[in-house]
Amino acid sequence: MQQLREAADYIRPLLGDFQPEFGIILGTGLGALVEELDVVQTLPYASLPHFPVSTVESHSGNLLAATLGGRRVLVMQGRFHYYEGYAMEQVVFPVRVMKLLGIQKLFVSNASGGLNPEYNYSDLMLIEDHINLQPTNPLIGKNLNELGPRFPDMLEPYDLGLLAQAEAAAQQLGFADKVRRGVYASLPGPMLETPAEYRYLRTIGADAVGMSTVPEVIAAVHLGLPVLAVSVITDLCSPGKLKRVQLADILRVASDAEPRLTALLKAVVAQQ
Repeated sequence: MQQLREAADYIRPLLGDFQPEFGIILGTGLGALVEELDVVQTLPYASLPHFPVSTVESHSGNLLAATLGGRRVLVMQGRFHYYEGYAMEQVVFPVRVMKLLGIQKLFVSNASGGLNPEYNYSDLMLIEDHINLQPTNPLIGKNLNELGPRFPDMLEPYDLGLLAQAEAAAQQLGFADKVRRGVYASLPGPMLETPAEYRYLRTIGADAVGMSTVPEVIAAVHLGLPVLAVSVITDLCSPGKLKRVQLADILRVASDAEPRLTALLKAVVAQQ
């Protein structure tokens, strides 16, 4: 808590009269939303007390104070992953700091592999539930009572109202056919899964797989923050569709989907 307070106390004066309403986390290859922002302040992670530093390509490593759709947002331009060597409390540190700074809801994006055979490249999957296969989670250890309860309920980790708004926005924007609802499985990475692992994940009920998001969502639920999370399907992992994937391929497909993701998040944020 001391480190969280020190970070929030350092950032708050830098924001001046800017009072953030919502937090946004941009996933791998999904930085184009920044072009839609009216940025008030750019804070490099390296300049902030106790913040980790992004080490993954396409994760710029800035906390942006900005307006989007007329609302005040804090945008994580790059996130942290367990596979980078960070502890889970470091992975979710910025989410907790954003809560202390006043955000009321959290919007999350990621790039993921499509396990559902009906999915295609650049589809947007609204996450309605998840399967946590990370080796640990950010609530292990002593509970920080100032942040939330010892045993947070996970019946509705993804806000049903925000999901409905996102589906309605996709319909109004004309790309409802590219939007799905599904279950996201989170694994530690950094390697992609084997064919047998993909079959296993599909068998246990996952529609998409990635290496992030769930730790931040667990922290957000603990904090009492409603969450909307969107996966961009950047590679296909169902039998008959599997092929070798490189980061460049993932970034290319993510860039194809970015205009839709940006429009969707902008529309939902504007409705809040």
